[in-house]
Order: sequence, then C-alpha cells, then structure tokens
Amino acid sequence: MSSRVPRDPAPNQTVFDVRRFDAPHIGNPRGVTTTSQEELFRFLEDRFACAQACTECARACASRAGLVDPDGAENQELVRRKGIMCAEVCDATCRVLSEQNQADEATIRMQVEWCRQVCLESAQVFDGHPGAERTAEACRACARACTEFLDTLD
Repeated sequence: MSSRVPRDPAPNQTVFDVRRFDAPHIGNPRGVTTTSQEELFRFLEDRFACAQACTECARACASRAGLVDPDGAENQELVRRKGIMCAEVCDATCRVLSEQNQADEATIRMQVEWCRQVCLESAQVFDGHPGAERTAEACRACARACTEFLDTLD
C-alpha cells in the first residue's frame, strides 16, 4: 500500500503521513498506548479544570476587591489587597496553563503551587469578612483544582 502525501495541501487541510503509524497501532503513533493516552487526557482535563477554577477565582476576588471601600478599616484594606493579589496570581496561572508547551513542568508546578497557596491564604482572609463567603469558596475550589492538577504531575 503506497501512501502519498500531497506537496501543497489546501489551506486548513490536515495531512496525515500514514507511514508514521504501524499497522497494529492505526490511530496511535508508535509507542503511544491507550494507558498513556488516558493519562494525557486526565492531565489535560485537570489542567483545564485548574485554569477554569483560576479564572472563576480571579473574577470573584476582583469583584470582592472592588466592593471594599479603599478608605475603610484596616481589615477591609487587607481584604482588598488579598482580593487583588489573588486575582492577579490566578490570572497569571490561567495564562501559564493555557500556553501550549511554552513553559516547562518545573515552571508550571511552581506557578500552580504559588496559586494554591495564595488562594488558601485569601480564603482565610475572606472568611473573616462578612459577605465574602462565596469568594472564599471560589478560592478554596481553586486551591483544590490546583492540588488535583499538581497530583497529575507526580
């Protein structure tokens, strides 16, 4: 069976060179097993869930920070600063997780761990502020998603 690969494919046309695949592994490149595909899918799902939780947390924290009176009591200033910091860290983490192969595993691990820590600290601060219960829960959910994603890296 001969496989021909067109020299100039039409725009947006995917071209497969079937010579790269073994007959028993049609559909999978050589060396890719079903188990490794499942691990990859879990990794990507956890990565997406973490990025999504970061986005939700960033929104909640930014909203909470915007509701706090900047000239308010010292406790309110802490809530505002934590809200801004958590939103920025979550936003940065989401960007790192969204980049495809731009960051190595050590960088991703460090960013996600930092995000997890900031989220947990922020949740504790929001717990002491009336009306910030939903924001605290968003922070905890993000920290859980970060932990689950870090587990896939081990």
